[in-house]
Amino acid sequence: MTTEHSDQQLARKGRMVSLVIAGTMLIWLGAQWVGKMAGLPGRYALLFDFAAIAALIWALVNIYQIWRARQASKG
Repeated sequence: MTTEHSDQQLARKGRMVSLVIAGTMLIWLGAQWVGKMAGLPGRYALLFDFAAIAALIWALVNIYQIWRARQASKG
């Protein structure tokens, strides 16, 4: 039962990571487009870039944690 529960938690975490990656890209693309159309200065684009980078780093850390947990459960 504990392995099933652990697998479910890892799957849930994986789904969350995938949603964060997809959502980040959609929001980032939208922010770039809106910023260009509204004529916002480049510093706002840089702010959106840094926010997207932060979200993707969070996703990368979580992907590594999922990978390590699966490796630990194998052996």
